[in-house]
Amino acid sequence: MAHYVILSKLTDEGRKTLKKKPERVMEVNKELEDMGVKVQQQFAVMGEYDFVNIVEAPDNETIMKMSVELGSRGSVQLLSLPALPVDDFVKKTT
Repeated sequence: MAHYVILSKLTDEGRKTLKKKPERVMEVNKELEDMGVKVQQQFAVMGEYDFVNIVEAPDNETIMKMSVELGSRGSVQLLSLPALPVDDFVKKTT
């Protein structure tokens, strides 16, 4: 499984939804799992983004499908970054 860092920003609509139903975050995590994306860690953050998620997925295509599905709802904007564990990085550069 490949690792990805997903940075997400709520839209105005997303903020309204989250205010009314904070548990929606966990419901979306379950939906991601059904798409083949497993949330490893999730952080609410301050600044340019609202959430940082560390996820695992079988491939880039799965992450693209996730991005299109979530983005089409109009509640969030995503930035997906493929991530390589540092140990693997070191092995590949030596």
